[in-house]
Amino acid sequence: MRKIALLVLIFTAYTEIFSQDIVSIARADLETKATDRNLQVKMARKEAELARAELLGTRSVYLPDVNASYTFSNTNNPLYAFGTKLNQERITMTDFDPDHLNSPESISNFATKIEVRQPIINMDAVYLKKAGQVKSEVLNIKTERTKEYVQFELRKSYMMLQLAYKMLETLEDARQTTIADKKVIDNYYRNGMIQKSEVLYMDVRISEIDSQIQTAKSNIKNASDYLYFLLDEDPGNRILKPAEALEYTEYITDSGTKLNQNRKDLQAYQKSLEAYDWLIKSSKAKFLPRLNAFGSFEMYDHKIARFNANGYLAGIQLSWNVFDGLKSRSEQEKYKAERSRAQTEIEQYVKKGQLELNKAGRQIEDAASKINFTKQAWEQSKEAYRIRKNRYDQGLEKSADLLSAETLMSQKELEYQQAVFEYNVAGEYEKFLTK
Repeated sequence: MRKIALLVLIFTAYTEIFSQDIVSIARADLETKATDRNLQVKMARKEAELARAELLGTRSVYLPDVNASYTFSNTNNPLYAFGTKLNQERITMTDFDPDHLNSPESISNFATKIEVRQPIINMDAVYLKKAGQVKSEVLNIKTERTKEYVQFELRKSYMMLQLAYKMLETLEDARQTTIADKKVIDNYYRNGMIQKSEVLYMDVRISEIDSQIQTAKSNIKNASDYLYFLLDEDPGNRILKPAEALEYTEYITDSGTKLNQNRKDLQAYQKSLEAYDWLIKSSKAKFLPRLNAFGSFEMYDHKIARFNANGYLAGIQLSWNVFDGLKSRSEQEKYKAERSRAQTEIEQYVKKGQLELNKAGRQIEDAASKINFTKQAWEQSKEAYRIRKNRYDQGLEKSADLLSAETLMSQKELEYQQAVFEYNVAGEYEKFLTK
């Protein structure tokens, strides 16, 4: 029953794989598609757009503030009634009668008013605007760095897909080899030359390989789905297949490589300090005089939709905030502390980046050594299998020894492919760190 269940599982897995559409894709095509569609890049771009939107508010530094209103009022307050009638240009001599002044009749007023406030010199707002401009530039630079990271993630994921297909190919070759050996063993068993246990050993090995093949196919689907995720596409019933096979690509590394100070993320961090400098200047500028112009034009009447009287008011105001309860001083100290913290974070980030770069260089060297060792072990295991196979055909080896040699050969080939993958990923990571 176990064999039947396993065969059903394998058949189902094969059916699922082959019923899906295989889409071949080259690495170059993959990289050109992803930059603008990736969700992480979209989020970084939206943050930059938000900063630009906030920057629009700083236009109030030089643009006027215009308000229009239409107001109705009714009053019998002596002061307001006389003033309202005066604004309507309807004062007569009888209005100066003390009885009229002290006890006026209620009066209605319809007022149309247009007010204009024009900033002239407000240095605190000017510096605040410059800080906003720097913030927008910082987020634009971070967006570019995010694109570079997504490109690296794509290359890494593409190599994961290559490795998954290569492992599937290796396991299927191992299965074919084992099946060929099993035919020989079955023939020996039918002729009474070996015991049943040796046939069972071979069946167990085939079942083991089938299980590994199923895992490899799941890894292919997982790697394909992740690439579709990076592309922000719905995989549907499709599975990606790399147009190029996984191959060893030599990278030249230098253990003394220094971190590129012009790297986009470092540029963004350094530029963020400039934003703090402008914020500190803005806080200090709050103690400087402000110069603003103002004006209004008003129309009055005691009847709706009539404008028989009008007047205007215009002027310039020079104001000076002499003392604000140390609010601006506290703000300065806050920005200085944040700038100091940001400076420390940058130093930590740079040192950590140098550590990552040094580590990546050592990973390349370690992976290169691992490739040499695993390749040599693979070649030796192939030769050992060939020798045992010849001796087994001559009746000089047991089937268990042949199975052990075949298993070791398959394992060493998988280890070699894994080493190639790790080496290529380490090389791409170093390129990303030095970009």
